[in-house]
Amino acid sequence: MQYMLLLIGEEPNWEDVSPDEMQATIDQMSKYNDELKEAGAMVTGHGLRERATASVVRFAEGGETTVTDGPFAETKEQLMGFWIVECANLDEALAWTRKAPLEEGAIEVRPLVEDDEEQEISGEELLERVQDKR
Repeated sequence: MQYMLLLIGEEPNWEDVSPDEMQATIDQMSKYNDELKEAGAMVTGHGLRERATASVVRFAEGGETTVTDGPFAETKEQLMGFWIVECANLDEALAWTRKAPLEEGAIEVRPLVEDDEEQEISGEELLERVQDKR
């Protein structure tokens, strides 16, 4: 089963981050990514550019859309990046998540809908299936 690991945290003030700190962070993430790849768990993963590059498309009744600059939520925490991992079950996905080299922030773990059959079931039934695979 595939899971998306959503990295959520505060965007740092890049002027306060030294080149050595940045390199240390890159090295830690590269090591984590390499471990996922070596275990055959990594499907894909990417960091996201800073929040100033975001655009939001909002949908309203009647099919009208508006586009605004900036992230979806007015909050310090934001989506910073993601991994998609292949794991036998939720426990394995959570084990990989616990190994992420983070000092703060959070990672939301969510199963992906992987086949047409799953498209047609309720969220409650999908949750039961995921929990049964634990």
